[in-house]
Parts: sequence; C-alpha cells; structure tokens
Amino acid sequence: MPYPADYRYTKQHEWIHADGGGIAAVGITDFAQKQIGEVVFVGLPKVGDKFKAGQELASVESVKAVFEVFAPASGEIIEVNTALESAPEKVNADPHGEAWFAKLRLSNSEELKELMDADAYEKYCPECEPR
Repeated sequence: MPYPADYRYTKQHEWIHADGGGIAAVGITDFAQKQIGEVVFVGLPKVGDKFKAGQELASVESVKAVFEVFAPASGEIIEVNTALESAPEKVNADPHGEAWFAKLRLSNSEELKELMDADAYEKYCPECEPR
C-alpha cells in the first residue's frame, strides 16, 4: 500500500494529514496495521479531549494484544471516526483512508515539520512497502 506523500509520519507508525486550515486527521500506517494483525476493537478519544504530541490518543486491540496510538501533534479532538466502533476491521482494510481515528484542531502546526514525510518514513522503516 502506498504511503501518501502529503501525510506526515511518526516513528511509532502513526500518520497525520493536515488540511491546511489547522485541522488534521490521525491514523496508523499500513505497516502498523500489518504488525498488529486482525483489529477487533478501536478505543477512540472523546470530542473535546486535548492532547500534546506524544500522548496516548487511542488504542487498537487485535487478536494478539492491545496497542497504543499516540498523538503526532498537539490539539483538541473535534471529531472521531465512530464507524470504527462497529467496523474496526476498516483499520486493516484502509489504514490511510476510511480508518482515520480522530480529527484534531491543531494547536501548533509547526510540530508537523518535526515529523517524517513519506520518503523519510520509508527509509526509517525498511520493512515498509515502497510506494
């Protein structure tokens, strides 16, 4: 699965996609979902929750274990993907699209510059499939 060039990536395998207006969607990468295995539950934050970059934002449970998802940037949750509550398998099927976890109103968009672009992420993660 290709890694979208307009997303930014963390070393913990989260992605963030900012819309240019201070709002950004957050999810996990294709590499992460493959490592996790079959997703059976997603624990989402609540609208209004505030996070600093690096804080636990959500959790993903698979048949193997429970995994933490960290906020790639600081901000306030303005929307959560409630579709994942009844269809957590979307994380396996479309990790960079329909399976976003939450949308943040960014409190410091400069933090995005500290994250990897797609090329850097693929170099960081050699096991990741190239675009």
